[in-house]
Amino acid sequence: MMEEDKDLLTLWAGRKVEDLPTPVIIADIEALLSNLEKLSGYFNERHCNLRPHFKSTKCVTLAKLQMQSGNINGITCAKLSEAEQLVEGGIKDVLIANQVIGMDKVRRIAKMNLRATVRVAVDSLTGIRQLSKAAEESDVTIGVLVEVDIGMNRGGVPPGEAVIKLAGVIKETPGLRLDGLQSYEGHIVTLENYMERRRRVEEAMAPLIETRKALEALGHKIFISSGGTGTYDITGNIEGIDELQCGSYALMDAAYKKIRPEFRYARYILSTIISKRNNTVTADVGLKGMGAEYAMPVIIDHPEAKVLYVAEEHTVIDNLKADIGDKIRIIPPHGCTTNNLYERMWIARNDIVEDVWPLEGRGCLE
Repeated sequence: MMEEDKDLLTLWAGRKVEDLPTPVIIADIEALLSNLEKLSGYFNERHCNLRPHFKSTKCVTLAKLQMQSGNINGITCAKLSEAEQLVEGGIKDVLIANQVIGMDKVRRIAKMNLRATVRVAVDSLTGIRQLSKAAEESDVTIGVLVEVDIGMNRGGVPPGEAVIKLAGVIKETPGLRLDGLQSYEGHIVTLENYMERRRRVEEAMAPLIETRKALEALGHKIFISSGGTGTYDITGNIEGIDELQCGSYALMDAAYKKIRPEFRYARYILSTIISKRNNTVTADVGLKGMGAEYAMPVIIDHPEAKVLYVAEEHTVIDNLKADIGDKIRIIPPHGCTTNNLYERMWIARNDIVEDVWPLEGRGCLE
């Protein structure tokens, strides 16, 4: 914890969360722990484990807490700079679930492998060659996962022959170790109809599993990393999938809550009403303090309220029974981009400030 955070905690510990200056992001520790236990407990005595995604929380303290919750292989992240924060924070097993291109960047991956196991996804000969050169320079071996495109059309190579070809190249490339395959069914992970979601996921995963079998027949020993919060009980029960990259389950947001009501809202934005016009009020947080790409935010404890729109610095709400100066609790539609906007997350128990956790992954774009 930075000295500034220590000073803030000294000032605010033991006080009501409503006393904090707004807008501010707060997590309820009991709801958070409940979410961790629920997902970890689901995989007790199942073949699949978890590799929680750091991009959703941006918080090393929370990543360490997840590592203690059981059934955890390591931590997933999206960016090189996120991996650096995790390794610096003491996490020893990290997967960068993304392609990392550029010699300056892959050299940083190689150096991290002197301190921890830091794997990375690949889908090109360019990426393989760059990682190999960096690995040889630092005298390390870098574990790689071939990314397989199962329908997102964002990255990866098609299942089947293209994957087998890359795997063969990796096997013959110095400094690299083929550890597995990576996929993500992100284009179907939030389908509201559960049976349709299940059908589409199983259909998308079938060629991936067949590709794994073909690689194993050639002598490769690999694992598959895939999935997310929306498909944990679908992808996580498919034989051949070894770990899930769930992230949003820990804190939850308004978009995921629609399809995963079993998890509790553990994070909210405390905001202040700063203006009122007849039946409409304005809160002091907007797009610069809340990820709202997918839907409108939810106002906790006010089912009557309707969010009209979210501007840069304001959220305009109709039919909310509140006056100027009142504090309200807002659930962001997208938690990942929300946590990316704050330097710290306050931790509360029974609405009393208990701790403050740095969000070290904030702004990690490299």
